[in-house]
Amino acid sequence: MTDVFAPAALGPITLRNRVIKAATFEGRTPDALVTDELIQFHRETAAGGVGMTTVAYCAVAPGGRTDRHQIWMRPEAVAGLRTLTDAVHAEGAAASAQIGHAGPVANAASNGAPALAPSRMFSPLGMRPMKVPDVTEISEIVAAHANAARLAAESGFDAVEIHFGHNYLVSSFLSPKLNRRKDRYGGSPAHRARLAREIARAVREAVGDRLAVIAKLNMEDGVSGGLTLPDSLQVAAWLEADGALDALELTAGSSLLNPMLLFHGDAPRREFAKVLPVPARWGFRLVGKAFLKEYPYREAYLLERARQFRRELSMPLVLLGGITNLDTMRQAMGEGFDFVAMGRALLREPNLLQRIHTDPGAQSACTHCNECMPTIYTGTRCVFRLDQRLDATADPEAVQG
Repeated sequence: MTDVFAPAALGPITLRNRVIKAATFEGRTPDALVTDELIQFHRETAAGGVGMTTVAYCAVAPGGRTDRHQIWMRPEAVAGLRTLTDAVHAEGAAASAQIGHAGPVANAASNGAPALAPSRMFSPLGMRPMKVPDVTEISEIVAAHANAARLAAESGFDAVEIHFGHNYLVSSFLSPKLNRRKDRYGGSPAHRARLAREIARAVREAVGDRLAVIAKLNMEDGVSGGLTLPDSLQVAAWLEADGALDALELTAGSSLLNPMLLFHGDAPRREFAKVLPVPARWGFRLVGKAFLKEYPYREAYLLERARQFRRELSMPLVLLGGITNLDTMRQAMGEGFDFVAMGRALLREPNLLQRIHTDPGAQSACTHCNECMPTIYTGTRCVFRLDQRLDATADPEAVQG
């Protein structure tokens, strides 16, 4: 049995164990730059024992943010990010930057820049049509990912995680529902996967073997007409054959249409309605039940889908979704997964991994109520942690998943 707590290689780096803090937008960057609150957030997680913590979200362009408060990768951001990575390293953990372009999930009204989509769409966030990038603009997006990766290396990160999930830009290109293009970036699965492959190769070329390169890939969108598991398996096989990635982190769901497929557990509709501005609140009350669907929580709830990727691929895989105790971690290792990623359980208890290491039978205090989800507007946190200061650093105009 693979030891969860033993050091493990991830491409060119070695983590002190096989547990990664998953990307959860922190809501602690009011000026799109690192703050002391953001540093403390990740320092606390690192001190709690994870092998690597993931900083989210580091957009590759100003228009690639879900709202204007998110970090976008530019030279002005490097000094703060370097302070953050130094703090994480001082606690013995590695640091990963989640980079990407929000695409249809971007809020154009907040960003002051058009949201992008592979085909013509109306943005419910920005309340305006989205822009369809041409081939030249797509090349610029690829180059922006490479530049963001270079800045991540300059900032002291050990890894980058490219966001290919949740119907962010690359994921929207993978979706036949959202991508109705007739050019080389639309139509067949190979054409819809072209952007993901180009970005992965460009990021690898930009960082070489200085950083580990991970991609967060949707196994399925959970939306009628969206990306299906068989198509995602083919995309994963192409990404593996290209050799640009050190690992895939497997996820599911659509921030636009079905976010609860990623989370499972209670659907916090009332809590979301409370934090939205009045016009959006009224609309949410009409569509909230359809948007936030109910998926009963169970441990390792994405494992059944992920097993199919493990059977088909030889590259390292990261299992996400319902990882809260040592038994589940050991099950993942036993089934051939190389790492596990934890999100909500670490929001509830940043020191959970230390506690598990000391007491292998320890259980997470997270109840999967998902009331942490609406706190993205005021500083992402577990609402049952009384020691966390409420940081009102994000506007209730943003939607993140």
